[in-house]
Amino acid sequence: MRFWEIGLIVVNFGLLYWVVIANKKGGRGLFIPLGIAFALVIVQIVVEGGRWEMVPAYLTPLLLMAYFFIIKRKEAGRSRIAVTVQAMLLTVYLLVSVTPPAVLPVFSFEEPTGPYAVGTTVYHWVDDERRETYSDNTADRRELMAQIWYPAAKGSGEERSPYLWNASKMTNAISSKMMDLPAFVLSHLGLIKTHALVEARLSDSESRYPVLIFSHGMNGYRNQNMYQLEELASHGYIVIAIDYAYEAAASVYPDGRVAVSRTDPNLTSIAQYEGHIPLWTSDAAFVLNQVEKLNQKDTAGRFTGRIDLERIGMLGHSFGGAVTVQMLKNDSRVKAALSMDGGFYGPPVSDKGFGKPFFMMYSDETYSNVMISYDDVAKQLGGVSREAFEAPRKEYIQKSGYALAGGGISILIPGSKHASYTDLALFSPLLGLSDENPRRDHRIVNEFSVAFFDRYLKGKDDSALQDLAAKYPEVNFKVNN
Repeated sequence: MRFWEIGLIVVNFGLLYWVVIANKKGGRGLFIPLGIAFALVIVQIVVEGGRWEMVPAYLTPLLLMAYFFIIKRKEAGRSRIAVTVQAMLLTVYLLVSVTPPAVLPVFSFEEPTGPYAVGTTVYHWVDDERRETYSDNTADRRELMAQIWYPAAKGSGEERSPYLWNASKMTNAISSKMMDLPAFVLSHLGLIKTHALVEARLSDSESRYPVLIFSHGMNGYRNQNMYQLEELASHGYIVIAIDYAYEAAASVYPDGRVAVSRTDPNLTSIAQYEGHIPLWTSDAAFVLNQVEKLNQKDTAGRFTGRIDLERIGMLGHSFGGAVTVQMLKNDSRVKAALSMDGGFYGPPVSDKGFGKPFFMMYSDETYSNVMISYDDVAKQLGGVSREAFEAPRKEYIQKSGYALAGGGISILIPGSKHASYTDLALFSPLLGLSDENPRRDHRIVNEFSVAFFDRYLKGKDDSALQDLAAKYPEVNFKVNN
């Protein structure tokens, strides 16, 4: 909970307990505590922004006023039982007021650890050579929204970027498309700020910076790994995240149009997922083309001649990890790649590996599901044959082994879940999307991510990776031959 939220609840409920236990009645002297109660609600809403989770707490001044001036009480002292019952009812109301903002927090991101401040800007790119297959109008072209985080000159920007641009549209889509929740539930995400400074100047500390392309998961969104994207930018990377239009939770274009996800909510088979690979890899290749154009001439003047096109990496989560694998395999511009609990959809990798640096981060949840035996769950499968159950698991293990062959790196964070590699792990403990310490998972991911790309895009030695393997022995760091 935020500072003023805590202050409002502590003070206003303190006043309520005081009037209940002391049996205070209305009078001139009581306008002061009543004014304090109303003032705290106003200050919290103005300073931090109001949200639906705080509605019970916002009603406390009205309860205070009702107790002062409306509820009739006897002049004589009340019985101990009456005081106890009223205090208990007030305690129940306190729990009702505290629980929603506590379990759906307006969380903050940890300060990036790199030497650079972080800037951010947003681009709207149209691919004139590809039609939008999700549109019935054959004249519509494929449009993508992309956001860039980059090393910024300190003191060159003042406005901190929101976590979500076009917040109301995005929170509705994230709630409904990603989480299968009522649209309003995650509206508080629009109150979250990041550390990035909007439209800040690119730092002059280096003449050119390496580039990383980030791919979100199916029905994800470009900001879903903010904890990681800002961290990488603070260590000297230009990081570009794509919204895969109509297969992201939502893409909001500059003119206000919203491309809400139209993917089949019942995607289950490998073949169904593989059907989406061509669109995503085409989008990623188009974004790489745009990166080259930015380096030639950025209309904002920020990136012209400042991008090192010989040092391009890619990272992705879930289905975005599968896209990253395909881009590393097929696009010579991608020199190193990181997949966070990604699948292996699309044409298989050679059994000798990529011949390029590849890092696979597994979640405990996914790995355990892959390794579970048919005999352990046969009773719950409802007639599914052993062959049908084991086939996709065997395929995953084989493709994973091929991808890591020839020097691929892997870790597995104990207790981690699929969403532990994303910001979703911070949304709410009630959603069951992370283990008990998601911020520790994020620190491990960030430290290994920076060390990996520093090693293979910046040419540093592998001492940082080896030091992390010693620092976190539980992640089972492996270099595969």
